Amino acid sequence: MAGWQVSPARLAGLLIGLQIGCLTAAPAAPAPVSAQPSEAIADDDPHQVCRLLRRQGDGPGLRAQQQALIGNLAPAPALEDVLLSADRLLACAAPQAALDVLALVSPAAGQGRRRWLVMQWRAAQAGLHHELASQALTLLAGGEPQRLETLVLPLGLSPAAGRGDTRSALDLLADHLESLGRREQAARVLLASSSPGAASAARWGRAVALADRLPLRQRDEILEVALEQAAAAGAWGLVAALLDQQLAAGVSDPASRQALERRLRLGERIDDAYGEWLQRRQLSGPEHDSRSRELERLLRSPRQPGGHLPSAPPAPADPSPDPTPALSPSPQP
Repeated sequence: MAGWQVSPARLAGLLIGLQIGCLTAAPAAPAPVSAQPSEAIADDDPHQVCRLLRRQGDGPGLRAQQQALIGNLAPAPALEDVLLSADRLLACAAPQAALDVLALVSPAAGQGRRRWLVMQWRAAQAGLHHELASQALTLLAGGEPQRLETLVLPLGLSPAAGRGDTRSALDLLADHLESLGRREQAARVLLASSSPGAASAARWGRAVALADRLPLRQRDEILEVALEQAAAAGAWGLVAALLDQQLAAGVSDPASRQALERRLRLGERIDDAYGEWLQRRQLSGPEHDSRSRELERLLRSPRQPGGHLPSAPPAPADPSPDPTPALSPSPQP
C-alpha cells in the first residue's frame, strides 16, 4: 500500500467515461419576551429572542415573533432587508415563511444573487424541501459542481445560535439528490470532487455505492483511485472501509481477490482483529483456519490488552510482614 500513488489523469479519464454533465435599513425588532433570571438576552435582537422562545417551547410566542417580522417588512423590500428578515425567520423556526419572503425579490447575477441562493438553500434545507434545496445548490455551482467543494454551508436554523456544524455544499447536494431518489446524479456530483486526500476518497467510495448500474470493472477502477488517495493520506480506517466495500460483491474476480489480500494484510497492520476475522470467515484452508481461531480467541478475551474490561487491580501489599520465620524443610534422614 505504501507504493500507491495518486493518479489525477486516470481519474479524469474515468469522469469523462461516466459522462458527467453540467449541473446542469433593517426592520424594527419584534417585542421582547421575558427571560429566565439566568438567561440574559438582548431585547432588540430577534435571533436571541427566538432562540429563547424555542428553548422554552413557547409556540404562541414564536408565532407572534414570526408575524411581527413579516409585518415589519416593507411592501417593496430591498435585497438586504429580505435577507435579514429570512435569517431572522429561520431563527424563529419558520423556514416556509423565510422562503415566502425570499420570493419577494429576484436578484440579478452577482454576489447578491449568490447570497440569496445560499439563504434559499438554508430555508429549503430547514424545511426539508429537497427539490428546492438541490436547485439552489445547482444554480450556485453554475454548471461546475467542483465549485461546491470549497463552499462550506452552516447547518441548523441559524449560524448565530452558537452551532459550529458545517458541511461542504458538494456533499449536501449529493444528500438532497439521494433523498430524491436520483442516485446516479448524486454519484456524478460526488465524483466531481477534485481535492486530494481522504475527503475525495470517501466521496468516490460513496459514489460507487450509489451508482448501482455502473459496470463492475468501472466501479473497481474508481475504488482503486479512491484507495490510492486514502493510502496517500494515511487514512487507514478509510482504506479498510473501501476494501470492505470492494469485497462486498464476493471474492471470485481478480480485483476482489487482490482486495482481499490487501484487507487481510491491513487488518494485521492496524490491529483490526474483527475486520480481519470477518473476511477470513469466507476462506478455507489450514492457514486461514488457524488464523481465524487465533482471532476468535482475541475477540473473546475482553481482559486482553485493549479489551473492554478493565485490568484486575494489583493485590495490595501486606503492611505488616509476618514475624514468624519461615520454616525450613526437615532434613531427610
